Amino acid sequence: MPAIFVFWHGQHFMTPFIKTKASYRAKVLISRHRDGEFNALAVERLGIGTIRGSGDHSGAFHRKGGVGAFLEMVRTLEDGCNMATTADVPKRARVAGLGAIMLARESGRPIIPFAMVTSRFIRLKNWDSTTINLPFGRGAVVGIEPVYVPPDADAATMEKLRQHVENLLNEATRRAYAAVGRPEATLG
Repeated sequence: MPAIFVFWHGQHFMTPFIKTKASYRAKVLISRHRDGEFNALAVERLGIGTIRGSGDHSGAFHRKGGVGAFLEMVRTLEDGCNMATTADVPKRARVAGLGAIMLARESGRPIIPFAMVTSRFIRLKNWDSTTINLPFGRGAVVGIEPVYVPPDADAATMEKLRQHVENLLNEATRRAYAAVGRPEATLG
């Protein structure tokens, strides 16, 4: 610890409720978009810090506050606080971006890909197939292995690690749904 915790968009509603025996500080990256405002209000009410900004597959980081948010995430990790963020950039669901890879390279902290699912849910028909988790079912949190990014990683190494994180997230999602008895739910 600290670490960079990543998960897919649409699987985020239950993440503030993950509890461990130890108490770890964490902040989460939330976009400046108006939809992000609702998430930020809820997360802050639950006592989790926020960093506002997001990445972009087309490189418009400055427009979305990505550069400032990136620097704040590096400082957060240096201060011993965990970071949580989605691995995929908006409108490209289930395709990991390079943001977490760059953050791990800069900070020296590991990436922990994980999936958190429940057996009972409603899946929305939106770009990220958001799942609204329902009560009275089973839940699972699955992580497979940490991913370390060397400080001197070149573009080819970063792309290889980006793909590895994507594969780990898909496998964690598959395993989590199998653990709650819903292997077919991985699709979507």
